[in-house]
Amino acid sequence: MAYEIFARKWRPQVFQDVLGQEHVTRTLLNAIASERLHHAYLFSGARGVGKTSVARILARAINCRHRENGNPCNKCKSCMDISNGSAMDVQEIDGASNRGIDEIRELRENIRHMPSSGRYRVYIIDEVHMLTLPAFNALLKTLEEPPPHVKFIFATTEPHKVPITILSRCQRYDFKRIPQSRLVEQLEKITAEEKIEISRQGLALIAREADGGMRDAVSLLDQVISFSGTKIANENIADILGIIDSELVFRAADAIIEGRSGECIEIVNSIYHFGYDIKEFYKALMDHYRNLLISLVAPDKNLLEATEETLKELQAQAKRAGIEKLQQSLNILIIKEEAFRFTSHSRLVLETIMIKLSRLGELLSVGDLLLRLEEMEQRIGKGAAPNFHEHKKGEPVISEPETVWEREAVEPAGPAGSTSGTGAGWEGLLSYVSASNKGMYAVLKDCRFMEIKEKTLEIEQANLPFAKKYLADAENIEKLNSLLKEYFKRDIRIAISLPQEPEKVRAPEPVVKEADVPKSVKEVLSVFKGELKDI
Repeated sequence: MAYEIFARKWRPQVFQDVLGQEHVTRTLLNAIASERLHHAYLFSGARGVGKTSVARILARAINCRHRENGNPCNKCKSCMDISNGSAMDVQEIDGASNRGIDEIRELRENIRHMPSSGRYRVYIIDEVHMLTLPAFNALLKTLEEPPPHVKFIFATTEPHKVPITILSRCQRYDFKRIPQSRLVEQLEKITAEEKIEISRQGLALIAREADGGMRDAVSLLDQVISFSGTKIANENIADILGIIDSELVFRAADAIIEGRSGECIEIVNSIYHFGYDIKEFYKALMDHYRNLLISLVAPDKNLLEATEETLKELQAQAKRAGIEKLQQSLNILIIKEEAFRFTSHSRLVLETIMIKLSRLGELLSVGDLLLRLEEMEQRIGKGAAPNFHEHKKGEPVISEPETVWEREAVEPAGPAGSTSGTGAGWEGLLSYVSASNKGMYAVLKDCRFMEIKEKTLEIEQANLPFAKKYLADAENIEKLNSLLKEYFKRDIRIAISLPQEPEKVRAPEPVVKEADVPKSVKEVLSVFKGELKDI
């Protein structure tokens, strides 16, 4: 007997066999039981999640005369013919190779004929998004008013490429990626039935590589069995599938977190000589840092698709790094991913990135930078130059008297008078604005305080382009007025005056020394009462 590959041998035969798509199979079972069948269905989702399998089960079920709770019996002639691909009433069409208008016209001619043996003629079009626009247009009329004996089932991995006019005429079902835990359970069932010895960790490696597709998981298992036989070691799985060993990724993350730059270079060297794809390792490192961050923020093994043991290892490593460093590292990994797309020196790029990540602890965080900037502003405001160096040991530390600014108590002015403000009130207002709006504070601190009247606070605008643009915005002025009202506890508005242009100083006229003037010129000047400006 010829060998049958696992992907065909373990293909679902009834709706209950379909893994992870209960929201689809239950709806279809209810529709079959109540005879509420639509004329066109669209199944969308990633590869290998069960779209074509469900389409075939549905085709058998609606043509089976001995259905069992909505499922096909898989024993009658109709079910057997459809399973073997010899049924005249069920046709599977590849949308990629039959994508033109001529093929659709031929299909339109064929659907006029009544079914030869079953109840319905079923057309399953796989990768329907590959049809051309004229082909879709030719299909529109048929989908709008189909013959009662015809059912269409479309399958696609890219539903956004299907015209909206087609989508609106179909019942759409979105197939989900199958969780890793359920893939492992199904693979355990298959290996037990096939008498294959393999660890659960090895099955988890295969399930992770399948990326949510049952067909891919079964095909990978078949490939590993062909390489290793009935006894499969985890090392063989990593070798045959080219999977990056998780222990190597954990080791790389440890070296980065502990700041061991030399070990980072050694790990990259190992990856290169083992023959691993450096870009695949980079992707695995990004996924690992994502898992580290989630293990701190939302430690749920379902979100991480990890075992209890792996989750504990992730949490322990993440706590050593800290959430701030993990965020910074992940941001760098995301930004630098672009560097891998066009480079021919992926090893060099990876070494550079890992060294940078391992030295993150030596860099100042954003919070530290802000604290230092605020300290500099305070020192400059007190007239002292910022000092970044600590005092030498043994030298006396001279503490400067600290000026405390208090809010000015502004009394309401009389009808014809005004209250002149002081610098203390202005400084207090600046402090209040700084706590609420850093951008506004950056503009106001360069402005000149004039005076406070009954309902206005007058300032002179700084002669800076940014300040002019900021204070010309009505929305910014409204925000400033709101802050003034909160600070002074009464309705007071800002009044802005433009800076006065400095008076132009006339250049001094050159003075001509009398000794340098010839005698003849002096005589002319004396006659005409003139004055010599320049020679």
